[in-house]
Amino acid sequence: MRRVLTAARMRAADQAAEARFGMPSPLLMENAGRWLADAARELGTTALRYVVVCGPGNNGGDGLVAARFLHISGLRVTLVLVGDRAKLTPESQRNLHALEPYKLQPQPIGSVEARAGDVVVDALFGTGLTRAPAGEFAEAIQHMLRWRAAGAKVVAADIPSGLHTDTGEPFTPCVEADITVTFGFYKQGQVLEPGATLCGDLRCVDIGIPPEAATPQEGRELFLLEEADARGTIAPRRSDTHKGSYGHVLVVAGSHGKSGAAAMSALGALRGGAGLVTVATRSEVVESVLGHAPEVMGWPLENRGPLGMADLEPLLEAAAKKDVLVIGPGIPRGDETVKLLGELLSRVDVPAVLDADALNAVATDLEVLRRAKGPVVLTPHPGEMSRLTGVPTKDLQKARVEVSRDFARTHEVTLVLKGARTLIAHQDGTVYVNPTGNPGMATGGMGDVLSGLLGALLAQGLKLPEAAWTGVYAHGLSADLMVARRGRMGLIATDVAKGMCNVWTRWNR
Repeated sequence: MRRVLTAARMRAADQAAEARFGMPSPLLMENAGRWLADAARELGTTALRYVVVCGPGNNGGDGLVAARFLHISGLRVTLVLVGDRAKLTPESQRNLHALEPYKLQPQPIGSVEARAGDVVVDALFGTGLTRAPAGEFAEAIQHMLRWRAAGAKVVAADIPSGLHTDTGEPFTPCVEADITVTFGFYKQGQVLEPGATLCGDLRCVDIGIPPEAATPQEGRELFLLEEADARGTIAPRRSDTHKGSYGHVLVVAGSHGKSGAAAMSALGALRGGAGLVTVATRSEVVESVLGHAPEVMGWPLENRGPLGMADLEPLLEAAAKKDVLVIGPGIPRGDETVKLLGELLSRVDVPAVLDADALNAVATDLEVLRRAKGPVVLTPHPGEMSRLTGVPTKDLQKARVEVSRDFARTHEVTLVLKGARTLIAHQDGTVYVNPTGNPGMATGGMGDVLSGLLGALLAQGLKLPEAAWTGVYAHGLSADLMVARRGRMGLIATDVAKGMCNVWTRWNR
């Protein structure tokens, strides 16, 4: 698990590295430039030329160091310096002078043309950019975009020039990199989309900044999940266990025309390792649900129409001796559904996962969440999150971390905001970014499988937030492993449920 910083926290960490830990800035720049040159050489095994584009800031200084190392290696280097040379930072000025013995004189960018086989080092802007590039800087980015379109490879120093460090939103224009070498810590805009895609292969390297240089901020930490984090939460199974050792999940889901939602959630729970799974649903769809998996048990809800208060006692009876509730996929929602959920959650003290129409019901009365006796996990997609918060989807997508964190803290829940780079926000204010998953998952039922999987992990005794981020990571990894074999087109939710066996095999679980 890797800490992720904002631009302001990264600046503070840079300053602390020198002031508190004695790491001089020139040494940090030297180390950064060396890593940058290594990445450029990796891309340029058959490179005709290395074009290093530097700005006047310290990011440009990193590029100047990289140009020196590339030249010393016997490679052909063309140096471009954009902006007023008189405005170079002291460290960049020193590294420019260090190039004089090598006859590396900066060239005007208009006189340079990169093509297929060349490698471009983007050291124009660093993490401090807060507005769209303009003038000669915008022109320089346009040159790099054209060169990449012609087949050149691009290595970005710290962050692609034109990308907002905190939001992941690109200004116009913005570099698209093949490799981004970031220094010391990941930055927020690199791990969120669309920034994650624009960074290409993101590599965080150690240039000598101690981890302690980034002062912890209680209630505001952001982490990028790694595979070891998820794998490590699930213990290998002992040989002397049985179905009762792995929990009993009650899935409240399904309705006429939506029995598949209940079935996929149940399948997610089964493939997630739950010992027993029962689906409570309208009696007329029980047989349809059970037809998808003979291992699932059914609990008929004899009333008709939307779920309401008449279903409370049957659901309380169904919930007896269950370890977790999964509520929402495909349920028939009506005026009394939110009242039913409030009563049910206030009287059952096991964890509950709320998805789909359970979220839409709760959105009409968020106090339901505070009355819950057990821990609550919400799994909205952006549209459902907009209904829960009242924030328009477009605005929400630009502030996913902040909106998720505020909601989880305010309502004392664990929130899983689905989408590209799903976020898991815990009620203590910590947010986790999930890197797994792919566009093949843009199809119906994926969330149903996830809700069941989360329920299974909670039923097996995992605590929050670990159960949430483990399930999200594993769900996305299953899709990634399936796509590697079958491609993205035509991936369906039941593929991901079945593909969980590939995850468990990979993790020896």
